[in-house]
Amino acid sequence: MRWMQGFLVSVLMLGMGSLQAEEVVRLGNLKLAHFGAVGYIKEIAPKCGLKVEERLFAKGPDIMQAMIAGELDVGATASEAAISGRANGVPIVIVAGFARGGARLLSRADLNLKTIESLKSRKVGVTRGGIQEVLLVAELAQHKMTWSDQPGKDVQLIYLAYPDLNQALMQKNVDAIMQSEPYSSQALAQGWGTEMLKPYDTPIGEPIRTLVMTEKFYANKPLAQKFMQCFVLATKTFIDQPKLAEKYVRDAIFKHQLTSEEFQAAIANSPYSYNITPEHIQRTADTMFKFGIGKMHAAPVARDFVKTDLLEAAKKSLDVKP
Repeated sequence: MRWMQGFLVSVLMLGMGSLQAEEVVRLGNLKLAHFGAVGYIKEIAPKCGLKVEERLFAKGPDIMQAMIAGELDVGATASEAAISGRANGVPIVIVAGFARGGARLLSRADLNLKTIESLKSRKVGVTRGGIQEVLLVAELAQHKMTWSDQPGKDVQLIYLAYPDLNQALMQKNVDAIMQSEPYSSQALAQGWGTEMLKPYDTPIGEPIRTLVMTEKFYANKPLAQKFMQCFVLATKTFIDQPKLAEKYVRDAIFKHQLTSEEFQAAIANSPYSYNITPEHIQRTADTMFKFGIGKMHAAPVARDFVKTDLLEAAKKSLDVKP
């Protein structure tokens, strides 16, 4: 009997030890389909010896503000938030890229606009400061068109949050929107809009969503590497098991408000990935600075804050090919 009691006490102590060994990582994320693999990290974190506490934000710049306040260790954002944050003194580094693409320019279905030039004298909805705004102004500039949030230019920008853009399109309060996923796929599926283009023909190319760490967290290499292992494992799981990815995003994140068809269309336009390069971030930063997005005194030097050593080590250990 005593040996049984001793055995149970040992098991209990081991369990308490494993709980104490779990290190806590505070993660900021967005409620978007292509951010799903980042959210999945918290589900598999115990396997990595971690406890991940996720907070959802309305947009990337809000995550930067939380990082300034010391409330987060890691954040998932579009690149423009990381770039403007770094340019304005937020001590963060970009450590991976977790999704590509994720934007569409949509026309109201009844207008069925086809070209950038057809937006002249139109109202176009976009989320202020988001990568979609960067892509939109880059497209307008390529076609030698002017824009402002006030009347008088070729295009009047109407700034709205991602969900509100669809409402504005449906209610015909705007003529077109530059929208993120899965909202653009929902607008198409529900007949409110028609696709004008995917805005990937500017110098930016396909935008890459970024995983960022505070410099303090990144400097704690054992913990940062453990988190990166978990990120690569979560992403690999979503890429290798698309049905699991769909179920998690539709059930856990969107609470059944996203159909299978909408999810498939969204991920086709914003596939999960791992990689990021300083060159891509530099092109994006230069475009933002050129058009005054992000309130930067100068475009930051990407090589100073794009650090992929943790990513490469994690990919190698999990046998993930480049």
